[in-house]
Amino acid sequence: MYTDPIADYLTRIRNANSAGHRVVEIPASNLKKDITKILFEQGYILSYKFEDDKVQGTIKIALKYDKFTKEPVIKNLKRVSTPGLRKYVGKDELPRVLNGLGIAVVSTSHGVMTSKQAQQESVGGEVLCYVY
Repeated sequence: MYTDPIADYLTRIRNANSAGHRVVEIPASNLKKDITKILFEQGYILSYKFEDDKVQGTIKIALKYDKFTKEPVIKNLKRVSTPGLRKYVGKDELPRVLNGLGIAVVSTSHGVMTSKQAQQESVGGEVLCYVY
């Protein structure tokens, strides 16, 4: 049993990236599914597949690598808000990661989205992680 499922999700992707794996399997939850969709839409992963079994289900993520250098597209994943210290921001304080080159995933009242989308919808929320 782990206490922070989002940190576990990010660590599994980080470890698979550093080991050069093509596919990583992660136990599913609705929040993890939303983060996976965002990573796919932003071009950080190649594809994903949700597999539902009787209990929890899994997410299979195909990781994306550069064609020529074989380096992973995801350079860094950083957990911002932890169970012990939540990080909430208002609509005017939404973070920019690497001057717009990375994304910040934010959980808002309108759902999970990037900080850029949250700024367009004029909502704040909990900053879950940075991806670049």
